[in-house]
Amino acid sequence: MRKLTLLTALLIAAAAPAVALAVEAGEQAPEPRGAVTLVAHSLGDPLAVHEARRALRTAHRRARPPKPPEPEPVAVPAHLQAIAQCESGGDPTAIGGGGLYRGKYQFHVDTWRSVGGSGDPAAAPEAEQDRRAIILYERSGPGQWPVCGA
Repeated sequence: MRKLTLLTALLIAAAAPAVALAVEAGEQAPEPRGAVTLVAHSLGDPLAVHEARRALRTAHRRARPPKPPEPEPVAVPAHLQAIAQCESGGDPTAIGGGGLYRGKYQFHVDTWRSVGGSGDPAAAPEAEQDRRAIILYERSGPGQWPVCGA
């Protein structure tokens, strides 16, 4: 009986986000033939167990937020390409300075945020790093990269 209660709770918890998403999207909520009915039918019925598992996987897929699209690549000026090569060897995941400088252009996190970045610069897509470096260079010039910008 304990396994049945746990399975019922798991299926209801998994199905609820899918129902909420469907309602938010303007779709009709699914028939109440959901998790509880599937569990009830699964007692001794292998096909019903399979259906319950499939419903659970579907609910999880529907509840997952969509992945944001990758930003479009930008034309990186030659002077910024040279800075990136000098700073990180052009590696967008590079981390230097004991973890203080991050990404292709070795942004300090405060500098990254000042040009509109969020999160870890080394985890941002390369095109996003290029955009932020262009903004920084236009705003402050090569002095932001004292060794490689000169």
